[in-house]
Amino acid sequence: MCELIASEARRFKYLLNSDRLDDDEKKLYRDLISLQEGRETVLAVKLKFSLKKISELLYKHYNQKVIVLIDEYDVPLDKAFQHGYYREMVSLIRGVFGEALKTNDYLQFAVLTGCLRVSKESIFTGLNNFKVYAADDVQYEEEFGFTKEEVANLLADYNMQEHSSEVKEWYDGYHFGNVDIYCPWDVINYVLDRLTDPDAHPKSYWINSSGNDLVKRFVDKADTTTKDEIEQLIAGNAVEKKIRLDLTYDEIDNNIDNVWSVLFTTGYLTRLGKNENGMYSLVIPNKEVREVFVSQINEWFNGVVKNDSSSIKKIVSGFLE
Repeated sequence: MCELIASEARRFKYLLNSDRLDDDEKKLYRDLISLQEGRETVLAVKLKFSLKKISELLYKHYNQKVIVLIDEYDVPLDKAFQHGYYREMVSLIRGVFGEALKTNDYLQFAVLTGCLRVSKESIFTGLNNFKVYAADDVQYEEEFGFTKEEVANLLADYNMQEHSSEVKEWYDGYHFGNVDIYCPWDVINYVLDRLTDPDAHPKSYWINSSGNDLVKRFVDKADTTTKDEIEQLIAGNAVEKKIRLDLTYDEIDNNIDNVWSVLFTTGYLTRLGKNENGMYSLVIPNKEVREVFVSQINEWFNGVVKNDSSSIKKIVSGFLE
């Protein structure tokens, strides 16, 4: 974390020569670009105020308030939750973000992106004036990916119109607000592959760019009813579920229904039509994501067979009978 902040600070090395900063402020900047050096207790304090101090120095140089952009704010929380240091990470992020976003007089505004809504996560305790744009909201519905028209134009630009149905089958299916959306990372990579290899077939670009621990955890936790519902999803059918959009990571494993909510907010499932009183009709969005569910279930099944020889004996005897 210290190295990431120091790396960000190094982008503004012209501050060392700024005639609007005094010697103390330039020394403060030098501390920021060498943030990873020093005792841990001192670093923790410096880290807490780091984004706020960068904002202050830039404000004094430009005489303009700054805009802070934080992408995937919740990824450190997810990793910390998976590996057992969630509370420590919450404390760290709360300190850094609290100073940068709450008590920062040099901030114009900030934009955060993430899979879980910012309004409930405990790192934002005490912060206000949030405007949350979730998968259901219509204001920026077309900004979460490529629209049908944009994909059609892209394919036309490269004379690939005949592959539109293939692209739709693999990479379409996401629903934001009232608009159907294609995954942009997939579409771009598919077109790029076909430019270098006209015989290239669709692949799982987005899925392979990130871990699929969430689906694995979901399949591992599933009871008999849930496994039946997963089979329905893979067959192309919808399941009705009550979705919570205000979950925190430490709540996910409390209930299997919470995992449905996270699968929805992370793009592994999407909705059909409008939600009714929090009830959503959920489906697997496309062929790419369907392959993840199938592979995880195969992995689960193989694990069961490997660890329980009685299961395979039952299957074999079932065939014989």
